[in-house]
Amino acid sequence: MPKSLKKSCSAQTSISRYFGGLSSSTVPQCGTNKNPAEQQLSRGKKKLSPGDGFGLPTKRAKLSVQDLPVEDLNCEPSSFQSNTKTPVISSRGAAGLCSSTLEKLKGFTCSTEAGDGASSQICDGGSSIRPPQDVAEQHSNTNKLHQPGEEGEEEGDVEEKGGSRFAASKQAFHFSQFANSGGGGGGVSFADLSPPSDSNAPSKRSKKVFTPLEQQVIQLKQQHPDALLAVECGYKYRFFGEDAEIAAKELNIFCHLDHNFMTCSIPTHRLFVHVRRLVSHGHKVGVVKQTETSAIKASGANKSALFARQLSALYTKSTLVGEDVNPVCSLGAVEGGVCGDVVSDPPDSFLLCISESWEKKQLTVGLVAVQPSTGDVLLDCFPDDASRSELEGRVLKINPVEILVPSDLSEQTHRLLQSIAATSAQADDRVRVEKRDSAQFEFASAMNTATEFYCHAQEKGSRSLSSVASLESPVICCLGPLIQYLQEFNLERVLRSESSFRRLSCESEGMILGAATLRNLEILNNQTDGGLKGSLLWVLDHTLTSFGKRLMRNWVSQPLTDPQSLSERQDAVQEILESPSLTLSSIKSLLSHLPDLERGICSIYHKKCSTQEFYLISSGLSRLGLELHALLPAIQSQISSVLLRGLLLDTPDLLAPAHSHLKVLNEKAAKSGNKTELFSDLSGFPVLQERREQIQTVINEIQDHRKEVRLMLKTPALDYTSVSGQEFLIEVKNLRSSTVPPDWVKISSTKAVGRYHSPLLVERYKKLLQLREQLLLDCQKEWTNFLDQFGEHYHTMKRAISHLATMDCLFSLAEVAKQGDYCRPDVCEGQRQIMIRDGRHPAIDLLMGDHNQYVPNLTELQGDGRRTMIITGPNMGGKSSYIRQVALICVMAQMGSYVPACEARLGMLDGVYTRMGASDNIYKGRSTFMEELTEASEIISRATDRSLVILDELGRGTSTHDGIAIAYATLEYFIRDVKALTLFVTHYPPLCELERVYPEHVSNFHMAFLLNEPDINTDDGEVQPEFITFLYQLTEGAAGRSYGLNVARLVDIPVPILHTAARKARELENTVNARRRTKKLLSDLLSISDRSSLMAWLQSHSSLVQHQENTHPAISE
Repeated sequence: MPKSLKKSCSAQTSISRYFGGLSSSTVPQCGTNKNPAEQQLSRGKKKLSPGDGFGLPTKRAKLSVQDLPVEDLNCEPSSFQSNTKTPVISSRGAAGLCSSTLEKLKGFTCSTEAGDGASSQICDGGSSIRPPQDVAEQHSNTNKLHQPGEEGEEEGDVEEKGGSRFAASKQAFHFSQFANSGGGGGGVSFADLSPPSDSNAPSKRSKKVFTPLEQQVIQLKQQHPDALLAVECGYKYRFFGEDAEIAAKELNIFCHLDHNFMTCSIPTHRLFVHVRRLVSHGHKVGVVKQTETSAIKASGANKSALFARQLSALYTKSTLVGEDVNPVCSLGAVEGGVCGDVVSDPPDSFLLCISESWEKKQLTVGLVAVQPSTGDVLLDCFPDDASRSELEGRVLKINPVEILVPSDLSEQTHRLLQSIAATSAQADDRVRVEKRDSAQFEFASAMNTATEFYCHAQEKGSRSLSSVASLESPVICCLGPLIQYLQEFNLERVLRSESSFRRLSCESEGMILGAATLRNLEILNNQTDGGLKGSLLWVLDHTLTSFGKRLMRNWVSQPLTDPQSLSERQDAVQEILESPSLTLSSIKSLLSHLPDLERGICSIYHKKCSTQEFYLISSGLSRLGLELHALLPAIQSQISSVLLRGLLLDTPDLLAPAHSHLKVLNEKAAKSGNKTELFSDLSGFPVLQERREQIQTVINEIQDHRKEVRLMLKTPALDYTSVSGQEFLIEVKNLRSSTVPPDWVKISSTKAVGRYHSPLLVERYKKLLQLREQLLLDCQKEWTNFLDQFGEHYHTMKRAISHLATMDCLFSLAEVAKQGDYCRPDVCEGQRQIMIRDGRHPAIDLLMGDHNQYVPNLTELQGDGRRTMIITGPNMGGKSSYIRQVALICVMAQMGSYVPACEARLGMLDGVYTRMGASDNIYKGRSTFMEELTEASEIISRATDRSLVILDELGRGTSTHDGIAIAYATLEYFIRDVKALTLFVTHYPPLCELERVYPEHVSNFHMAFLLNEPDINTDDGEVQPEFITFLYQLTEGAAGRSYGLNVARLVDIPVPILHTAARKARELENTVNARRRTKKLLSDLLSISDRSSLMAWLQSHSSLVQHQENTHPAISE
């Protein structure tokens, strides 16, 4: 712990983590912040009253106890005299000063000259109470080497030495620091500052004296007000003001007051960790770097000025591209397969832009989604209704991490985005939504932006412009703001080529899976915790690469509807599964230890990669290309699949440029990041070659000077030494120091020797340092040009990586087929049927394992015959799992996978529509029943006779009669009009009557069970609830009851409640049965047309009628 912090702890001064105006009694532990929320970190908007400001440990003028009157030592501040009777000890800091003392201080400060530097400190007893510093900063302050130009940054930090501490009249002290401090932490708020003047000397009226570094930070902050700025200061990055308070809260690091601003710092080598943490919490982070080096600055005219700094990069969740935030694993770690543990990126990091346009009360939504880290661009334009279901489905498929919307976004869309952001699986993965000026989304403005952008494109400019001009207006309204946004990050290059653009949804290419279907069937995430385990993607994803995982997610969310593509994919999976060839095994092993090549080449394309990352990516691509090229004869002779042959034969030629660029680099220098030795052959780099020659000339002059030094010192064996980074030192023993010429400069010394530079060495060494740093700048420039040349092959490389991702997904589907009892489905175009023999739920079957086998079931649906199944049965009998199983098998079949069944013959479906579950939607303002009917309405409007429709307990969100009526009418509509393949789960017995109305198209089924304990009357007259055993077997016929009391017993509902419920259920059941019998009697009676038949009927039913009148007189009446 810093000494100043220990001293303040012992004195019980009120110093909190963020230096708020808290008394010592409210701080649980000095120097820590147990509850950051209590500090209420503000953005500089909270103003402190004069009374509240006394607790701020602002820098104060130094006072000694001897300089204060005796009567003032034990007095209390006036603001606290009425609240406490506890005497204040002498070392109490600012909070312990009484009003008379403050008046004297005010008078003193008014009489001093506001001149040179930041505010001083108040010291009790002659001791300096300074704001605590973190350990890293303390260590750095003791070991920091002086650099030219840093004195301007450190002014005001030097304590006075000698003399009376109260005589510090040259330092400015302002009473306003106690009364009107800016932010919640006691520092100055950026929002309250005007642009600083060039002069560092304030007038007498000025309230703040800003150091040169603070002035520089203020200017940078005014240019980028919406970003948290990490400013490079030597060996660390510092945050200032409001940014420091936010960073300290999010990163859980120490924040303290320095001069006028709160500040906190992070070490340079941990920048990528902290930037990612800030970005994951939804912040935009800017990295400000020093653009000057000490050697070059020392040779300039303005040697003592501040180091120049400028914003080098901006980062958000979707724009984490660059060597600052993408540290590369060592090659050994990559080969060991542990590279992914260093930095965990989400599989997709899309930036989504949404626009809305209205025409004749019809809403049309346009969207463009771009993933800067991989170069993928998705676009779509579609009509939508008030529920925004179409938009919701696309957002769930894209799974964006950041969304751009206009400021005048409609309320319904705003509610939808709120709902999506609120239901993120993890707090660190929350979606960042940014509102932009609505003027950017206007068609004229967006079209001007797109035209200017694509006209200046060097690659395929006119072609790209013509293709962009043909896009729909809502899409262009998204493209314009997206270009402007990415230009802030220097990532707009991914939008240059039209080959990057891909339509998100095309009904002719993929099965329609809406938002409700993706959610209800748990295709991408489970509904328990929003995670991956238990979802269909979890079952199918056995990919080995990151780019393969991203492609598998696309395959799962959009199954195929093209018969030829589906057949080729199935043939490829079957060949991988059954082929005895070692060629495919060799290819699979090549994919097992690869870095994320897709993100890597995109980082190269943006010219934001390090030498280590480039070598890692290019060497991986080169190795793949060479090994695949060696396997070409075996591929041509042993592989018969059209898809596999096309992928494998095309890839080696596409990867050829990687090998040619890799040969230019020096492997050792590339792995170490040494750009000065990066290029093995300098014949193609004349600038670097000339600079190297200049450096060698200076080194030769220095080496030649060694002969003169030997003669001068009469030491023939003398040689230069290097100590602590200082080179070419002449080391002379102290006993012979008299032989050293007086004009030599002493650099360092020990007890035994002294180390010197001669005047020639001083001059030449300075020149050498300048040339070396100039060489580094030249190398950086040539490195950027080299990356630009490699970027010309970006689209070729991306196509090759796409081939590798497809191979990875095919190997993954083959692994799924090996799990046992999986079969290749027969998918037929033009047929409307579903026949699944012994089908199982893929996720539940995998979760249960071999010990608890999932009970298989038969499913048969025919479009021209029995196309509707009404499924009843007891609660928890397996009805919902069964209908999910049928839908998931259809999805798996059309994405090319084997399915968990003994046999499967399926027709090509154009979509799967589901209505399941019962829950409200607070964000959208919908009740449970409203949510049910909204989803049902969408299915009614979109389903066709080639669709699979699943309705689970429709109508349960309202009264029984209304629910039955709605469910009956809806189901009859699908049977009679839509003619879709339908699975309908219900607990309403009247719906089973549809089998009698439509016997050719409807069948009743129920989940079988065993009734172990029928209802019996006990001695005390209580009715016991039933006890049933679930068989989970689909059986023909309707179930008479749902046996809900069995579920109540399983969850340990109290026994008295169960008995009461059983008795009431028996009474209601008897009443219903009696009504049914009476209805049947009346129906038979009304069908009699002659007297003789009537008398015969009365005679045969006399006993039944008498019993009905005696037991239920009310019903008889």
